[in-house]
Amino acid sequence: MFSKILIANRGEIACRVIKTARRMGIATVAVYSDADARAPFVRMADEAVHIGPAQASESYLVADKIIAACKQTGAEAVHPGYGFLSERASFVEALAAENIAFIGPPADVIAAMGDKIESKKIAREAGVNVVPGFVGEIRDTDHAVEISDDIGYPVMMKASAGGGGKGMRLAYSEKDVREGFEATKREGLNSFGDDRVFIEKFIEDPRHIEIQILGDKHGNVLYLNERECSIQRRHQKVVEEAPSPFVTPKMRKAMGEQCVALSKAVGYHSAGTVELIVSGADKTGESFYFLEMNTRLQVEHPVTEMITGVDLVEWMIRVAAGEKLAMTQDDIKIDGWAIENRVYAEDPYRGFLPSIGRLVHYQPPVEPWTDDGSANGRRGVDGIRVDDGVYEGGEVSIHYDPMIAKLVTWGETRDEAADLQVKALDAFRIEGLGHNVDFLSAIMQHPRFRSGELTTGFIAEEYPEGFEGAPADERLTRVLAAVGGVIATADADRARRIDQQLDGDFYAPGDWSIRIGEREEGSTTHEVRLVEDAISVDGEPVVLEMEYTPGETMVEVALYGEDSAESEATYTLQLSPTRTGYAVTTRGATHQLRILQSRIAQLAGHMIEKEPPDLSKMLICPMPGLLVKLHVGEGDEVQPGQPLATVEAMKMENILRAEKEAVVSRINAGEGDSLAVDEVILELE
Repeated sequence: MFSKILIANRGEIACRVIKTARRMGIATVAVYSDADARAPFVRMADEAVHIGPAQASESYLVADKIIAACKQTGAEAVHPGYGFLSERASFVEALAAENIAFIGPPADVIAAMGDKIESKKIAREAGVNVVPGFVGEIRDTDHAVEISDDIGYPVMMKASAGGGGKGMRLAYSEKDVREGFEATKREGLNSFGDDRVFIEKFIEDPRHIEIQILGDKHGNVLYLNERECSIQRRHQKVVEEAPSPFVTPKMRKAMGEQCVALSKAVGYHSAGTVELIVSGADKTGESFYFLEMNTRLQVEHPVTEMITGVDLVEWMIRVAAGEKLAMTQDDIKIDGWAIENRVYAEDPYRGFLPSIGRLVHYQPPVEPWTDDGSANGRRGVDGIRVDDGVYEGGEVSIHYDPMIAKLVTWGETRDEAADLQVKALDAFRIEGLGHNVDFLSAIMQHPRFRSGELTTGFIAEEYPEGFEGAPADERLTRVLAAVGGVIATADADRARRIDQQLDGDFYAPGDWSIRIGEREEGSTTHEVRLVEDAISVDGEPVVLEMEYTPGETMVEVALYGEDSAESEATYTLQLSPTRTGYAVTTRGATHQLRILQSRIAQLAGHMIEKEPPDLSKMLICPMPGLLVKLHVGEGDEVQPGQPLATVEAMKMENILRAEKEAVVSRINAGEGDSLAVDEVILELE
């Protein structure tokens, strides 16, 4: 066994590997860039080596710097995590040349499986079902159009070396191919150094199922059941769960055996994942196809650990040291259900635009888990596990992936795991930047998610106009109004007790008019009255149990029936003061509460609401990023939907389009400019 390993990664996955290595008695070495000098993983490791500037291309992606750090510290092996150098065969070869072990599969397997074109040929030869498509060299856009016409629309264009949702474009017509082919090539070149593209048939009603593989150097390969990763946005996974609500025992066996056959055909060892696309329209479960093989640890590996009890990181290390697997296929069981949500620094209320900045407040629902070596230990605290690599006061940088944390829950059933997600997300406090916690909670509560009727089009189909928060039912609305009255009364009571107020026995008001919603249109107004310990909303009694001290930012609330000894529902509410009340976040939405004394509310109804300014004549940059292409010039006439500019943010290209017919009157930015959020790119008339 190794005595010291180096983790060639950052963030939560570096923390994850360090925890297991520490339990195994193995010393760890972290490498870090300028941006990560104060990151938690650097403090957790036994040693840390600085390797360069914030840009990954000058630090985490430079193999020579990783090898130099190994030599400097005496590290005998390297765990690559995911991303960065984890699937670069040349890195594995360079390590071998220096007699440093790689905690992962062989270089030739990484090369073969990392090339999506080559991997499909190997899969076909191994007897694995493969999606119809073109896997040769594509000369140019015209050739891409010709291929797409032959396959039949819709088609998917993918960068051959792509991954993580980058370098992918869905095309429904020749126009889409002509518009997206070059962009796909550019993303492949910029992110992976390879501009080759392949095209394949897009499967209708697709479900994304993946099989976890674990093999040793002695020819033993097992499949550790499946994960469902169908809920995606822009081909980036958002929710993962194990097992899948769609997969039957017969399907699981067929998929698993094909994936094991593929792994043995290429001589695979270590942890790996075979990704499959399954037609949701085929209830027989026989229409599943090979997509690609990820020759590394997956982001979503905790859900597999939770239901199987197998520590994948531990076995990656043991296999790299030459040990045989200590379990057989019959030992792999399914215990309960696990769901993982990726908490991202992106704003779902603004079209999921990337959000960067300082974590002014960061408070996960439970402390990050500690690896005690047991299956229950890997299930976190009462079934809630947080994998993170950030800290309060730290920054989410434009240079790396926008993931803040992974929230993983385990329950005896799927509904239990989902309910636990809702509870944990309500208590997940993040301030200072946009995040997707509300959106994740909305998904967990969505009837279609609960039914298990998932496809990769779930988000686009269920939120076609964007996300505006999960709708509040009548019960939650009454709770919000009642809580608004309680905290307003408590705040007023505190104010009257402050020293040097006017003399006299002033009482805290108990009659409130509470509007739920930002503006009159689409909002509801409720009359709340507090008399001693009794609360009424619109004349109807509401029985709550809660404790609130003015200034608190989170409260627990239990709702009771009038004659009930047990609560009907419990809520965790996050409170943020506003000019006229509070923003209250719970159950997948942030609700704006305007709270006024009832007599003042009558006068406020005569006030004119300020209308927002008209910004339709400007193309405004919706996120911090790099202007990589201007598609128009001054004086050009543009039509609705026409591309105006392309902005790259967090290594993803975003095309900004015209919303109406207009003429470009002024260009305010040039290609290559770094843009701030809300910066005006061009003006229209």
